[in-house]
Amino acid sequence: MIRDTRPEATGAFAPKALKSAVLLLITVVPNPCLLGQARDPGIRGGPPGAGQHISGLTAGQLEFFTDHAKPTFMEVEAVSNGLGPVFNLDSCAGCHAFPDIGGSSPPAQNPQVVRAASMAPGNRIPGFIKIDGPIREVRFKLRPNGSPDGGVHDIFTIAGRSDAPAGCAIAQPEFSDADNLSFRIPTPTFGGGLIEAIPDRAIADNLAADPTGAKAALHIQGHVNTNHNDGSVTRFGWKAQNKSLLIFAGEAYNVEMGVTNELFPNERHGDPTCAKNPTPESASVFNAGTVTPADIVGFMSFMKFLDQPAPACAGSACSPSIQRGRALFDQVGCALCHTPTLRTGASSTAALDHKDANLFSDLAVHHMGQALSDGITQGSAGPDEFRTAPLWGLGQRAFFLHDGRTSDLLDAIAAHDSDGSEASAVIRAFGSLPAAQQQDILDLLRSL
Repeated sequence: MIRDTRPEATGAFAPKALKSAVLLLITVVPNPCLLGQARDPGIRGGPPGAGQHISGLTAGQLEFFTDHAKPTFMEVEAVSNGLGPVFNLDSCAGCHAFPDIGGSSPPAQNPQVVRAASMAPGNRIPGFIKIDGPIREVRFKLRPNGSPDGGVHDIFTIAGRSDAPAGCAIAQPEFSDADNLSFRIPTPTFGGGLIEAIPDRAIADNLAADPTGAKAALHIQGHVNTNHNDGSVTRFGWKAQNKSLLIFAGEAYNVEMGVTNELFPNERHGDPTCAKNPTPESASVFNAGTVTPADIVGFMSFMKFLDQPAPACAGSACSPSIQRGRALFDQVGCALCHTPTLRTGASSTAALDHKDANLFSDLAVHHMGQALSDGITQGSAGPDEFRTAPLWGLGQRAFFLHDGRTSDLLDAIAAHDSDGSEASAVIRAFGSLPAAQQQDILDLLRSL
């Protein structure tokens, strides 16, 4: 179900006028992205607008979130409890750090650089990992024989650590073929439970809705990514490749830290000299009268109970620029993919039951063109297809796009326009605006 509580638009922003308004903007400026002199206001200051638990949790849920889920998410792993033999960082909170625990890369002091000497002694730091750059994972597009790869090749190994098994000498991957590398940065996990609780039908109906004909006129289509076993909508990750928070947690534990678990019980690297634990390292423990849940249950619960990011202001409390930017966001067509609000369905968790998720995303994947293509297919999301990135919390995000190539919103907007991108017409409409109106949209985005 789509819900928009704003008063019905009139004049230039009325539904019947939207299609013609966008087409007029495109006609005026056929060239890509004339960005004028607008400027990204930068990371919004003040306290974090995210990182708190959602309201309405039961006493038991709140206790589990506080006493188990969050500490588990923040735990620094060691080889004795499963780290490695290859890994990208040694804690969930290390990657998901900004503006609070559960977020994305910090704007400076990249922990993959800062912590390298202690967590991966003797390892080299690849040139694409910078002290003032984003945390990154690396995927290889092709295997040495030329067949498709697409998998994560972890940056660090446990070789050289004091807690590594004797004789472990596993080598880091070879990253010299820059054309074969594709990067991903951590996605924020705020509001994860709300996203998970949005019904498949609500996502599909929203994607199909085109009351003004603007999507058809601008060649915006998109499609959902799906689970190939049951056909249900997948929604987590840069290509919406993961179905649930539990799968997302289990995969990340194994892929990013090397910790095997009940969902991913096998080591990704078969070097026997580096295998310290012969069984899955994170599992639920059943004792008489008590059950200790596996770490991935803690990770899942932390993400599930995290609230959605709070914007800096709402409605008439916002500055005139932000209010104008909200109207222009619709006018140029940004909201055709970045759906402001979707609503959750029935949930066994009352705090998530029939709630508005103000995520600014349709959770579908769209062709983003050759400039953003990463050469990797995941599920039914092809090489240049990515999930519409949720914009909630954007005001306190440091890096943009799937690979973190820029920290400037204008650069990120411009990158949406390239051959084959469904967003090109909208970006050109944005580029046709006077600089002052472009600034209004940027001010809106940094208020989210």
